[in-house]
Amino acid sequence: IMSVKAFELVPAVEREQVMGEKVRINIECIECCGKHLYLGTNDCFIHHFLLEEHTTAKGKLAYNVQKLLHKYLGLKKPVAELKAASALERLIVLCDSRITVVDMVTLEPVPTGGTKLKGVTAFCVNENPVTGDVFCVEMAVVLARRRAVQICTVHEDRVQMLKEVTTPEQPCALSLDGYNICLALSTQYMILNYSTGASQDLFPYDCEERKPIVKRIGREEFLLAAPGGLGMFANAEGISQRAPVSWSESVIAVAVCFPYVVALDEGFVTVHSMLDQQLKQTLSFRDGHLLQDFEGKVVLASSKAVYILVPLPLERQIQDLLASHRVEEALTLTEAAQRNIPKEKYQILHKRILQQAGFIQFGQLQFLEAKEHFRKGQLDVRELISLYPLLLPASSSFTRCHPPLHEFADLNHLTQGDQEKVQRFKRFLISYLHEVRSSDSANGFHEDVDTALLKLYAETGHESLLDLLASDNACVLADSAPWLEKHHKYFALGLLYHYNGQDSAALQMWVKIVNGDLQDSTRPDLFEYVVDFLSFCSNLDLVWRHADWALQKDQKIGVQIFTKRFTSKEKTGQLNPDGVITYLQNHSQALLLYLEHLVLEKRLQKEKYHTHLAVLYADRVLGLISRPSATDDQLSAARQKLQRLLKESNLYRVQLLLGKIQDSELLLLERATLHGKSEEHDKALHILVHQLKDSAAAEEYCSWASASHDQFYRQNLFHQLLSVYLDPDVPGGAQTVAAVDLLNRNADVFDAVRVLKLLPEEWSLPLLRPFLCGALRASVHARCTSQVAVGLARAQNLQLQHDRLKYRGGPILVSEKKGCQLCHNTFSEPDCACLPGGTPVHIHCVNSRSEPTPEHLV
Repeated sequence: IMSVKAFELVPAVEREQVMGEKVRINIECIECCGKHLYLGTNDCFIHHFLLEEHTTAKGKLAYNVQKLLHKYLGLKKPVAELKAASALERLIVLCDSRITVVDMVTLEPVPTGGTKLKGVTAFCVNENPVTGDVFCVEMAVVLARRRAVQICTVHEDRVQMLKEVTTPEQPCALSLDGYNICLALSTQYMILNYSTGASQDLFPYDCEERKPIVKRIGREEFLLAAPGGLGMFANAEGISQRAPVSWSESVIAVAVCFPYVVALDEGFVTVHSMLDQQLKQTLSFRDGHLLQDFEGKVVLASSKAVYILVPLPLERQIQDLLASHRVEEALTLTEAAQRNIPKEKYQILHKRILQQAGFIQFGQLQFLEAKEHFRKGQLDVRELISLYPLLLPASSSFTRCHPPLHEFADLNHLTQGDQEKVQRFKRFLISYLHEVRSSDSANGFHEDVDTALLKLYAETGHESLLDLLASDNACVLADSAPWLEKHHKYFALGLLYHYNGQDSAALQMWVKIVNGDLQDSTRPDLFEYVVDFLSFCSNLDLVWRHADWALQKDQKIGVQIFTKRFTSKEKTGQLNPDGVITYLQNHSQALLLYLEHLVLEKRLQKEKYHTHLAVLYADRVLGLISRPSATDDQLSAARQKLQRLLKESNLYRVQLLLGKIQDSELLLLERATLHGKSEEHDKALHILVHQLKDSAAAEEYCSWASASHDQFYRQNLFHQLLSVYLDPDVPGGAQTVAAVDLLNRNADVFDAVRVLKLLPEEWSLPLLRPFLCGALRASVHARCTSQVAVGLARAQNLQLQHDRLKYRGGPILVSEKKGCQLCHNTFSEPDCACLPGGTPVHIHCVNSRSEPTPEHLV
């Protein structure tokens, strides 16, 4: 039975090499130290063999065995236990309940002083010594009929007992690690710290029913045979940090070869993982008697022969697991292998195993797990892309990894024609490439990634195709263009051409779509897009080449090529407005829109643009007037545009426009505006008041015409309007009501004295009450305001006089007896300068020095 082949059973010592012609000779114990193998037999002999490894023609490991020596101990009892002390070149031997020491080479007994160890039932060597002396061996010894364990050290010439530790019951078996002794008593297991005396009971066990097993498997960790066919792990605190191993209830012996526990029972050798506690391998082995591990070597013996359980390389085991698609077990074993493999080699192995695991799960449609393993294993994404036919660009130099990471030929091999699976695999690759593209994983092969992504987007109709082409990308044009054309992605093909600097080809493609020569519904607003593209295009030849096509399609949209054109300090890509206007002469609507753009939006202050626009507006209005089918709304909208321009602009040629509209009786308001621009306010007001008879328009005209002038100008203009209203010589006579309304609504504008002189004497005061009240209120307000201003001015003047007097200070005393502080001579005349603090000095002294600046001269 085998889920993974972890070990191979290799013969080492044949039956004849041990017993020769003796039939009743049995192997009782074994010890291995490097290449040296020692066997203890039931006839009180120690046999010494030399094991030499070699590889067979089939590549398998085998052993050449040479018997070096055998030695009879002379006690006529079986050799019960052998332990090597390589630093001392000694063998510690348990035979006839005595511990003796023999030379490892000659097998001759070595005389030792100190403690004589007799009546010994079991002993073990401390593989984690605490003394720090490399030339001694620490061991624990169990004596017959004594509830105690003796701690001893074996030196080159003596055996010394260090301590005796009492136990609750007679120990049957034991193992030692540091200060911790793991004991199998007659009824239970326990852990005892012989340094502190602390102990911990583990679990019950009947030693009479079955032989106990106590095995040290690592620092402060032991493996014990528990009831129910379980192998229990326990640390120095008595805690199990691993799940138990389930083995046979008839287990005889165990060995550890990380990460495996090997167990021997009456008919089989079973191999269990310490990582997941699962049974991994079972080997049939009859008459098994001994099983021990020595420095990574597992030795198995029957009563007649010796075998070596050779562990297969972990890399091979992992590959076997992957071959059977047991991904999690392979990854667990890989992580466990870290302790046995150099760091750099392990990193390479770990990445490869992750990549292989990812491909296995990829083939099983477990995409989330596959993606995670690809990411952790730092997969060259081209390995994945290469599974999809034709996705890699022809210029790619990629070749698949050898040995291969998977067993798939390509996507067709994976899916066997199942189109649903094909689509699932493609969706996964799109997702994975998108993540790779946004990380550093694509460094060095952006062209392969972007080209593959473009092909997938085009093939599946993915919405991200345009985003890819509109952003920075490394798509290979020679590969991508035919692919886009094949899948009718003509708009995207234009974007690709544009990104690669081939704007002419891009526009040619888009124009064909707009004209209907090619079918692509990607952008319903493609015409607007092309116009927008041309408005930002710096290649003026392309702009002029396609401008007429755009204007023929739609003048309103096509003119945006010129109106949306960017402005820049550089001359590159700029168009001369005069040239554009000339070009648009045959496109009246576009010309009008372009002039509106120059005048109303960009606010260019050039007379010819303003005049041209005004003339076009006027022609438009006159054309609508002469067209019977024109609606009132059309005419009203056209007149509003003309009136707005006439009022807001000061650059057009007024007389030209007056001559153009002079004969139209409908455009009186426009004529009045033009007269106003020429400062011909009397004509303008005459038109508004007597021809249009629109007092509201006349009043609005006065406000508009005086808006940019001072109050005096405004007042004169309103007085002029009032005079027009009061003129009795015009047909219909004076317009009293309009005059009264004007005065009462604008009392603050008029000079009341001038108004009263103009008004007829027969007008009643109540009629003008609002005007008079407003005028009086304005007069009083003006008087009060002027008084406040005068008061403020006087206060300011007073403050200035106070500051001046304060600055000048008191009198400066100068006399013939008083000396100058600079030259120390007396004053001969009253003129002097004054330093800060009021100190007088000569004026010529100040002028000749750059020292303290005087405050003032006296």
